[in-house]
Amino acid sequence: MDFLVYLLALLLIGLVVGALARLALPGPDPLSIWATIGLGLAGTLIAGLVMRLLFDDEGGAGIVVSVLVSTLLLWGLRRARGGHVTPYNTKR
Repeated sequence: MDFLVYLLALLLIGLVVGALARLALPGPDPLSIWATIGLGLAGTLIAGLVMRLLFDDEGGAGIVVSVLVSTLLLWGLRRARGGHVTPYNTKR
């Protein structure tokens, strides 16, 4: 039972962090809910590793750093797909 609760907590954390990252970066994102969860979990993992290396702290990264790293991952994903960071093309 504890393992099931742990998996549900991971899904919820990934969804919240991924959704906040998508809200922080304007524009369309053709990501499914599973991709959003994966984005949030990847950002949280990388943020935790960076915080561990920088501060030698076992407490984790925190929500702000996790959302920041997830937003940077989303920005990189958009750039790799050839998309724009702004929601509209502003050429005149």
